[in-house]
Amino acid sequence: MITFSLHKKLDILWPLRQWIDGLEIHDRNFAHLICQLIPGQCPFERNITLLVGWTLHIPPLCKFNPLYDELIALRFRALTYLADVCGEQAS
Repeated sequence: MITFSLHKKLDILWPLRQWIDGLEIHDRNFAHLICQLIPGQCPFERNITLLVGWTLHIPPLCKFNPLYDELIALRFRALTYLADVCGEQAS
């Protein structure tokens, strides 16, 4: 008889999480690109008014991003590479 445990979660993003965690920073230009693409803090929520007079509300997106922790860790590794290896003061 086969039993299934409902306590185990099915994480369909696990391969992508592992790939992001496995990225190594060995290039100064790549580290700068990572720091430019990934914001240092959660972007603020915004209200956008369209031409017709409608208002579009965008909530803070970090709460909805399932890969947020991995991306912030990647940005931290890039900043550490720039500071330790390249001797740059990056922010």
